[in-house]
Amino acid sequence: MESSITERLSQKILPYKLLYTAGILAVYMLGREIPLYGIDFHRSREERLGAAELLMQAIGGESSQTSLFALGISPYIMSVLVVQLLGMAKGAITKSKASPKATGRMTMVVTLLYTFVQACVHTSQLHFAETGEELIWLKGLAVLEMVTGVMLIVWLVERNTKYGIGGRAVIIYVNIMNGIISTIAFQPVKVLVTPVLIGFLLMMVMLVMDNTEMRIPVQRISIHSIYADKNYQAIKLSPMGVMPIMFSTAVFRFPQLILMLLHSVFPWHEKIAWWNGNMVMTRPLGIMVYLVIIYILTIGLSMLFLSPGDLSEQLLKSGDSIVNLHAGKDTKKYLVRVVLTISFFSATVMSICVGIPLFLQQNGQLDSAIMMLPTSLMMLSGIWCNLYREFETVRGSDSYRPFI
Repeated sequence: MESSITERLSQKILPYKLLYTAGILAVYMLGREIPLYGIDFHRSREERLGAAELLMQAIGGESSQTSLFALGISPYIMSVLVVQLLGMAKGAITKSKASPKATGRMTMVVTLLYTFVQACVHTSQLHFAETGEELIWLKGLAVLEMVTGVMLIVWLVERNTKYGIGGRAVIIYVNIMNGIISTIAFQPVKVLVTPVLIGFLLMMVMLVMDNTEMRIPVQRISIHSIYADKNYQAIKLSPMGVMPIMFSTAVFRFPQLILMLLHSVFPWHEKIAWWNGNMVMTRPLGIMVYLVIIYILTIGLSMLFLSPGDLSEQLLKSGDSIVNLHAGKDTKKYLVRVVLTISFFSATVMSICVGIPLFLQQNGQLDSAIMMLPTSLMMLSGIWCNLYREFETVRGSDSYRPFI
């Protein structure tokens, strides 16, 4: 009897995955508390507390700017996006796909390069306890530490993707939760009422968008039963979920880094100084650029990942078709039109949801320290939906019993 119980428990996947993810998160949280060597923490903390809390810091985990994980997961997110876009562009031209191993190597190279640039920029904004020649060595060591921290985060993400639950979404989820807690911890209740109400409204919008789908009726030649009329191709109203918002924060960081580098090289240049000072999400220019990036990524990623052309080709090869449409070009045009319409609608809703708290802060109706709270709550609900689906999938696989 005992052996049969032990055998059943050993076949359970979910407990082991949850324990592995808990261990990954424990290592990640520990890394956030390891300080960079030689930092003047008093001056650095004063500067950080006086700055506005930005959304990208909540997603990437960059709020702890003097730790080993100071750069967070943002460089990796940006690199994944760049490599995926390059791979899809290459596939569209050559009609061939890169192997997972080659894609992984390219992602690591891009991550290293982008991390090094971001570490150099971030180091120039830190305060160190030493001056003179020792300062140069301390800055070089800080860059090395931050690059090592990002590589360790990438390793944790890859291990969690393989053996745990949630992949990189778990790290982002923890970052957002930590950002929300640190935001509301020192704020009076009356200040939090408006952003929390807006946040819950955005959460409801995200849940509806993520769990509502458009169903396109499909005729399957292989099905000749009462279920023949119940076949469809489903497309969510939010095809990419909160992915465009996560990627857009990383993309938004790229022009910021370029402007920071240019400003450090040409500090006397007035136009560069103006662009550098306004390319933040607390100024109208930065807000508009950020919202445009969300539009471009939502529509672009939807077209690339849903791939209406590939879908119409698959239907053509299988002999299936969309009801009342000819296979081939007519089907492709229809699917392109549907995906563009849905992705544009999704981008509009996302931009409105993200833009509301940003413009309220710009008009002085929302404090800059809590402006990211509504969007963080919205993203939290979107990521939770994906984590819950994966959890249910793993739990469902554990419920199967062998025939013998």
